Amino acid sequence: MSKASPGPTPGFLVWRLSTKWRVAVDRALAPLGLTHAQYSLLASLLGMQRAGQQPSQRQLAEHTGLEALYVSKLARALEDAGLVERAKDPADSRAVRLSLTEQGLGTTRRAVDVVQRLLGQLLAPLGGLASPRTEALVADLTTLLDVPLDAAVDASLDDPATARP
Repeated sequence: MSKASPGPTPGFLVWRLSTKWRVAVDRALAPLGLTHAQYSLLASLLGMQRAGQQPSQRQLAEHTGLEALYVSKLARALEDAGLVERAKDPADSRAVRLSLTEQGLGTTRRAVDVVQRLLGQLLAPLGGLASPRTEALVADLTTLLDVPLDAAVDASLDDPATARP
């Protein structure tokens, strides 16, 4: 007799949902000439500017969870497209401050509208963006995002031949 295989793991489901979301956002933003990663940077920059900040590339990297080098590449491409301005920080010669251009502000606002509609579709089965189920999901996801993960997890623990005593 064979046992039924267990259901998908939480890690697999998180990966599948993040992949599904990235692909959907990429497709929805393609008419605006944006990728999901560019949108993440622009929308975060818009939110930080609304809060009165002009973040550095490093601050934006920390906010988005993207690697600082990747944020630098994205910012250069967005600057070339006329959406972002990059300026040396007068207080720190190593830092680069970012801000949206007028064109960038308009493009970002349109992109946010597109992504909000897409988010509405995604969250409809939970009752929508303001539903208690969505609020609980946001709380759970926030809890998981706050857990530090050690990238140097000892893989030898899985192999009895190389496990340490």
